[in-house]
Amino acid sequence: MSLSPQWLDELRTRVTLSALIGRTVRVQKAGREFKACCPFHNEKSPSFTINDDKGFYHCFGCGAHGDAIRWMTDHQGLPFMDAVKELAAIANMDVPAPDPRAAQRAEAARTLHDTMAAAQAYFRASLTGTGGAAARAYLATRGFPASVIDSFGFGFAPDSRTGLKAALASFGDAQLIECGLLIAVEGRDPYDRFRGRLMLPIHDPRGRVIAFGGRILSAEKTDAPKYLNSPDTPLFDKGRTLYNLHRAAPTARTKNRVIVVEGYMDAVALAAAGITEVVAPLGTALTEDQIERLWQVAPCPVLCFDGDAAGQRAARRAIVRALPLLRPGHSLSIVTLPDKMDPDDVIRKQGPAAMETLLGQGTSLIEALWQTERDAGPLETPEAKAGLKQRLIEQTDTIQHGDIRALYRRDLLDRFGALAYPARDRGAPFQRQAGNAIRRGTKDAKGRWLAPEQPLGAADTARLQLVGQFGKVLAPLLNAVLAGLIVNPREISRHAEALAHLEPGDAEMAHLLDTLLHLGESLDGGDSHAGGLESASLGPILTKRGVKVPNSADFGGLPYGAIAGGDADLIAEAVELLVEMPRVEAAMAQATQAAEHELSEQSFAEQQRLVQRRLALRARLGHMGRARAAL
Repeated sequence: MSLSPQWLDELRTRVTLSALIGRTVRVQKAGREFKACCPFHNEKSPSFTINDDKGFYHCFGCGAHGDAIRWMTDHQGLPFMDAVKELAAIANMDVPAPDPRAAQRAEAARTLHDTMAAAQAYFRASLTGTGGAAARAYLATRGFPASVIDSFGFGFAPDSRTGLKAALASFGDAQLIECGLLIAVEGRDPYDRFRGRLMLPIHDPRGRVIAFGGRILSAEKTDAPKYLNSPDTPLFDKGRTLYNLHRAAPTARTKNRVIVVEGYMDAVALAAAGITEVVAPLGTALTEDQIERLWQVAPCPVLCFDGDAAGQRAARRAIVRALPLLRPGHSLSIVTLPDKMDPDDVIRKQGPAAMETLLGQGTSLIEALWQTERDAGPLETPEAKAGLKQRLIEQTDTIQHGDIRALYRRDLLDRFGALAYPARDRGAPFQRQAGNAIRRGTKDAKGRWLAPEQPLGAADTARLQLVGQFGKVLAPLLNAVLAGLIVNPREISRHAEALAHLEPGDAEMAHLLDTLLHLGESLDGGDSHAGGLESASLGPILTKRGVKVPNSADFGGLPYGAIAGGDADLIAEAVELLVEMPRVEAAMAQATQAAEHELSEQSFAEQQRLVQRRLALRARLGHMGRARAAL
């Protein structure tokens, strides 16, 4: 089988060499490298170094040297193809099927690299020539120092249809077309793709030129795109390539930070300001492949978007694409710049320190997701709020990792609950003056008499006890509900949001409740109604986790026995009681206390409404209790 150099390069890039060697050899960090005692010869002091940035190991004692593939063949003793297959499994890559034409393509790719290198030399020479005055003038307006211009390889494409074609005639039109340097039109001669543009080379991870980006210099060409990139070619896949990665990766690994900006000129501007661990996508939204490549460099890349509508759309697309890929220890940080500003604007107007401050104030991915969905539209109606909840659930459902999906959903639904069901402000039970105790008979600024400050009253104590724990009346009902959920686990997801607000005082009951809610999320088989759980599997899982499981046989006959037996309708009724009774009791205590200090028709009516609701709830609970006792 013949494997292309590009595929092998991708394989080496996706495998972290120090982690691979660290599976069998004890390695330790030493600056930007790793060191170990050489596994190829006996030694007491380490002389074996591993460089992840360059992708090779080297022993200064015995001279052993190689990359990930060489490690698998020389140290693990595997044949070449077996080594490649094992590394491909680690990197989650598919090994290409046998192709007799692969060798021919590999040779052609080598020639294409030569062609791109020649094109880069042509563009750089054109920048320093007489025709490059406009490009040099533009660079002067950006304030880029000469070292940055040279390091990034700026060049110039003359405003000619045949300038590059003539300069690289030895490579032939067909090859220049394949490299994306010429445009082929049926019935006409091929002509230069880049004309009258400031040119920037785009490199692969090994630093080889694989494409170009060009910025137009003439303001008169209003019908031409401002920025133009090479098309996809055998060397260049814009959905998998990150501009400046080969320069940014070493610093990014050292700082444990990689910054993603919207365009390559932003990356150059930040590098000129001393922030060098910066990359950029190439004319597309950040793709899944690019996110995975970023995670190979740093566990939490910082996505820096412009403060305009386009920047917000780019942020949303990045969030949506990242969610299914999330795994432990890997996420994204979102930085939104001030309105209508890009990184260059921030640096010019406020300085590099201000840019560093913004980069350090990134929003976590879950916070960015919440803000994006919450601010997607007005939330003035119940329907709009329900739409927000549905969007949050749909977004979290895309997360493949079970634990992360469960944690995201619980956090976001808690936020939604606080937004959609805020605690009602029924007025303070008595007025307080900041910093001073108010004595009986004093007045406020408007001349109103104020009640004296009092200690926490009996009503407050009762309310806190009801919110903080379940007493003897509600605990058996909750215990029956938990037993029923074990028997009928598909009901967990149905009542997860309501159950998440319960706070049992009993530690074992609280542990069981939290575990069931977690299992309802993490073992979700994709159907939120079915839950993906089988009752028979819950017992061993709960026991293994050290959770005390209630015995449904201990609950006797109906209705508690039916609840514990998994009756869906009775579970729903019981959950409603468990959630609403503490809320009504708390509201009743607050309304009663408020009425003691400011009795009005409105407060009296509210108090009476709550009294009637409490009586109705207690009657329903009493009916359950009497039916249970009778049976």
